[in-house]
Amino acid sequence: MYPKAYVDYLVHFHGLRDYFECHEILEEHWKEDPRGNRKPHWVGLIQIAVGLYHHRRGNFAGAKRMLTNAKRIAIQEREPLKQLSLEVDTLIGKLTKQIQLIEQNDPYVSIDLPITSSELLKLCEARCTEVGCVYGSPSDLTNEFIVHKHTKRDRTEVIEERDQQYRIRKEKRNG
Repeated sequence: MYPKAYVDYLVHFHGLRDYFECHEILEEHWKEDPRGNRKPHWVGLIQIAVGLYHHRRGNFAGAKRMLTNAKRIAIQEREPLKQLSLEVDTLIGKLTKQIQLIEQNDPYVSIDLPITSSELLKLCEARCTEVGCVYGSPSDLTNEFIVHKHTKRDRTEVIEERDQQYRIRKEKRNG
């Protein structure tokens, strides 16, 4: 009923609080559709995770920009978000509150997305247990790897892919 990527996103969002991974998971899912047919509600969910990632790291400008965009998308994409079992008005309220915290330079606090489906909630809770976390736990602000993941992750695979693409382009130009 729900895309696997969406459930994985929710587990990382509510259990691990790994917002960087949330972004990676849903961006890959979003890009499965051809350009021009990509669904903006996925972008909104990605931007929520990115906004919270920035807020947690103290990047207030980036956080405000992402969450403001996510709120605009939530307003425009009510129906697809409802189909993902999100209570859209509550979501918009949570985003508004988070943006206010950011505008006041208040520190990050974890939020949960307002899921309306008990089946989806049970699925996410079970998956959290499988991966060794508790659904709805607040962020562990002492976990430097999660808080600063974009600077601490292993980028070997990304660099190798970039080098491979560079070699392909070079061969096409020379060939």
